[in-house]
Amino acid sequence: MSKIYFTNMRTTYDNNMLDKFKKLLIKSDFNSINFNNKFVALKIHFGEYGNLAFIKPNYVKVISDLIKEKGGYPFVTDCSTLYSGTRSNAISHINTAELNGFNSTTTGCPIIIGDGLKGNDYKEIEVNLKHCSTVKIGNAITEADIIISLNHFKGHEQAGFGGALKNLGMGCGSKLGKLEMHSGSKPIIDKDTCITCGLCAENCNQKAINIEDKAIIDYNKCVGCGECIVVCPQKAISQKEMSQSTILNEKIVEYVYGVLKDKQHYHINFIMNVSPNCDCWSNNDLAIVPDIGIIASSDPVSIDKASSDLVNKADIVKGSILDGLENKFEDKFSCIHSNIDWKSGLEYAEKLNIGTMDYDLID
Repeated sequence: MSKIYFTNMRTTYDNNMLDKFKKLLIKSDFNSINFNNKFVALKIHFGEYGNLAFIKPNYVKVISDLIKEKGGYPFVTDCSTLYSGTRSNAISHINTAELNGFNSTTTGCPIIIGDGLKGNDYKEIEVNLKHCSTVKIGNAITEADIIISLNHFKGHEQAGFGGALKNLGMGCGSKLGKLEMHSGSKPIIDKDTCITCGLCAENCNQKAINIEDKAIIDYNKCVGCGECIVVCPQKAISQKEMSQSTILNEKIVEYVYGVLKDKQHYHINFIMNVSPNCDCWSNNDLAIVPDIGIIASSDPVSIDKASSDLVNKADIVKGSILDGLENKFEDKFSCIHSNIDWKSGLEYAEKLNIGTMDYDLID
């Protein structure tokens, strides 16, 4: 059973959320990590420009200052995206991070894009697992001595939810790595629902969608990145079947296995601004539950399981996408993304001994 440390969102004039976050880290087993003379990758998602749900840089500074006090060399990092957007190469990625408030002053450490200028600076790590024999991880991340994941916990249109496993697996993969993970998750268009607005074609980085009487996907070009699923205003595009989400989640977990292999690591989930979809998109819909708090653990599996439990136990936000939907109190993520088996990733990660779903929540 893994220990998970929790702090809620209640504050006082002399104990704000940054104070509470620092106290959480000091109380937890984070405080026992030897950071002296170690390069420490702080893996985060900077958010697409226009999205406002991402983790605020103020929290990054709290943890980077603690690491520096212990003699470590922190840097904040992410890898380039597969889809079109403002984070598909290192220059636009850093520019976007700065527009969203991330810089060496606000975070207390430099930004280093993990897979280089164009997303092709990576190292292959041998894993020999069910889907992948090797995984392609951003080189700066492989060279770090310690990995700390800072994860915005929210829904996800292809994985069900995004937390520590998603941030580490998909987030640390190079462009070729992301292509490998997404290769089995091709979308399908419901022609009865499609209104031929053309947004999917406009936003497809691979030019894999043509608009005729209805939108048509060229599966020889499609890489399964999922951008069309998010931009469709009619919700006419989805994954073909639940088995695709299971394969995607298992591939993500195999990448986590490679990322954490032979490395010390720690994980923090920020269960706030719990939006229905990923921070990869240039908007964030109304949160589905009220802000819950921050949890921390050395176990990325238990921290994601605890986060999903806390969200599923929480009240829904009136006016959110969940408001009015059936089964909204039983499994919020499956209610939003009905064709996705989000539990498959946790189950596979536990099978690979990355962590356990059994946890003790320490307030």
